[in-house]
Amino acid sequence: MKKGLVTALALSLLSTSGLAMAKQPQGAKNVYGWVEKTTLEPWGVELKTKLDSGALTSSLHATDVEVFDKDGDNWVRFKVKVKDEATGKIVSKTFEKPRYRKVLIRGAGGEERRPVVLMKLCVGDTLYEEQFTLNDRSDMIYPVLLGRRTLSHLGYLDVTETFLHSPDCDENSPVKLDKDQEDDKDIND
Repeated sequence: MKKGLVTALALSLLSTSGLAMAKQPQGAKNVYGWVEKTTLEPWGVELKTKLDSGALTSSLHATDVEVFDKDGDNWVRFKVKVKDEATGKIVSKTFEKPRYRKVLIRGAGGEERRPVVLMKLCVGDTLYEEQFTLNDRSDMIYPVLLGRRTLSHLGYLDVTETFLHSPDCDENSPVKLDKDQEDDKDIND
């Protein structure tokens, strides 16, 4: 076998056992656990975030969601009330963002239309501007769910691991804007 193939096979086997996290080849994409801590920016609130390959679009816990007109454009006002994992306190903030688009969500409970906004999330040492549907997730364990569109920007998902990265963004952190990131070819609206 060629050396590159052996290395890839060994990394694959070690990765599934959770042993290869520190032994990735240089230039390889990051590996993330199925739950990670992130911060919602610029607010800075630390959140437990579920990485879910079964969802296409990411979702953020939001209540009091209201679409309104601002200078002829559709905007969304919404409230985010979550537990800050860094302090253990319940915190709340009202946001106003341009509506990026709207989606139709189909599930076991039927169909629902949701607005989508762009939000920035610190994952590891990088800020990602990503698309989030707004949904009341108060009955869910995780206030943030990252879907395939976002996962394709981050790297690989290891479903046997959790908390492989801690949010560590500052003013010098790289920023990946939604408009500059390519989606996987199998991701369509």
